[in-house]
Amino acid sequence: MPLKQPKIAILLAAHDGMAWIEEQLNSIQAQIDVDVCIYISVDPSTDGTEAWCANYADEHANVVLMPNAGRFGGAARNFFRLLRDVDVSAFDYVAFSDQDDIWHRDKLTRAVSVLSTGTYAGYSSNVTAFWEDGRRMLIDKAQPQVKWDYLFEAAGPGCTYVLTPALAVGLRAYISKEWDNVQAVALHDWFCYAFARSKGFSWFIDPLSGLDYRQHSSNQIGVNSGLASAMTRLKSVRNGWWFTQIRLIASLLDTTRPSIVRDSEEGGILSVLKFLFVISKCRRRTRDRLALLLICLFRGAPGR
Repeated sequence: MPLKQPKIAILLAAHDGMAWIEEQLNSIQAQIDVDVCIYISVDPSTDGTEAWCANYADEHANVVLMPNAGRFGGAARNFFRLLRDVDVSAFDYVAFSDQDDIWHRDKLTRAVSVLSTGTYAGYSSNVTAFWEDGRRMLIDKAQPQVKWDYLFEAAGPGCTYVLTPALAVGLRAYISKEWDNVQAVALHDWFCYAFARSKGFSWFIDPLSGLDYRQHSSNQIGVNSGLASAMTRLKSVRNGWWFTQIRLIASLLDTTRPSIVRDSEEGGILSVLKFLFVISKCRRRTRDRLALLLICLFRGAPGR
């Protein structure tokens, strides 16, 4: 008698994805040693994505197209909708999916091998970024986790996340309760990681790559690499967006806005000197700690 394969709910957020979504879905359907059910939520599109997904769902018994819920305006709200509206109680695990990546065939079985031990409730992995010109690059997010990293960064790309039922159900209940407030959260992967860590759920970041992470002009959030990417992120810091998100996540998760958050956003030499003693607890990677320290030193905390 064959062993029962774990049932995994795949939450896929789509928008204007006709150029890539079929290849993504093929890679999900090709996952080995798991039983997948794919839930697709489409942000109203102009390229026929809704109609194509409806036809795909009609032809595949393990695919559900969620009812139209109006415009989300970003991936985070679309994923929050999926987490709220999909009943995940009958599944062994819950995974997130973008519309434009290519999953390695053992992506989910690797996650299951980690989560099934009972040691961890959340899983993410490194990814391999790739471009149309043939370039490929490993994106390493698997540095050791530190005490406060979840207030300042995600565990990695949300398309690698896999959650246990306990974490998924807890996250769903929280998002449903705080629905209006979480609409201001810009990055669902950052928030989900922060929720897990702040509520005592352990998280594993796999150093192996689980998927090919497509880079193109329509990426809402892409690889943090190169001058253009650095300038975009610097702009988000200077206009106050990043620190606004830090404060929002800290307040939503009732972390009582710890002093490290206040010190990081104050600016000025005194706050930076205080922050220097805890910077190693705020970002996982050394270069990111240095960047954060420099940001804190030279910023005037606009928008406060």
